[in-house]
Amino acid sequence: MAAENKIFPRDSSKTYGLMALVRGESSMVDRGPEDTVFAFPIVALLEALLALGTGVVVLLFSLLKNAPLEELANPAVTTNPAKAPWYFVGLQELLEHMHPTLAGVIIPGLLVAFLVVLPYMDHEREGVGRWFGSQRGRLIVLSSAVYTMVVMPLLIVLDNLFSVRESLRGVGPDWVAQFAIPALALVLAVALPVAILRRWRPTSREVMLVLFTVMIVSALVFTVSGFLFRGPGFRLYWPWQMPDGYNPFDSL
Repeated sequence: MAAENKIFPRDSSKTYGLMALVRGESSMVDRGPEDTVFAFPIVALLEALLALGTGVVVLLFSLLKNAPLEELANPAVTTNPAKAPWYFVGLQELLEHMHPTLAGVIIPGLLVAFLVVLPYMDHEREGVGRWFGSQRGRLIVLSSAVYTMVVMPLLIVLDNLFSVRESLRGVGPDWVAQFAIPALALVLAVALPVAILRRWRPTSREVMLVLFTVMIVSALVFTVSGFLFRGPGFRLYWPWQMPDGYNPFDSL
């Protein structure tokens, strides 16, 4: 009776039913949840293959493309245009439109902080481990990417043609023209797709998808703009209209 009381404790609010007793082990012994794979060795092996494949691609590219050192730098002659490496040219593009502290410190710091807190801001249980989470998530990512590829180049061109910052230079405080106006323009550009999405009562994951997509596509837009469309004097040109025989691909 003591053993029975431990297995089926007496509780007037509960009922128990014994269906059957079978010999052998359960089919779920030593098995994880359905549709999952072991991190080791399956995922670890795939990551190792990816790392090796990336190394092979970089090695082949270094063999096919020569990257000689240039002549010693001459402090009396500045390279025109003087471009940062491709992985920093997006930040160099930002420097053309705002204060260096905003472009080089605050915005990169906010982006890194966003990536750090991202896992703690997404509390959705559905679609975990699935690309885009759902069919609606795919549409959100695609729409956000198209929006960013239109709005960010438009802001670059408008600031190049009708620079409010330069018009206000010397008229008022520099922080208004070089800091507040560009920051406000970026905040509005990022907040607009989130505000539109809120009409459909998005989940926290869908909001994160919008912000993450805008961040990644904006980085690509600024990098491509700085590398491909900036010529002598770091002015905007079509790639085939670069003056003085400058070719952006020569720096690769």
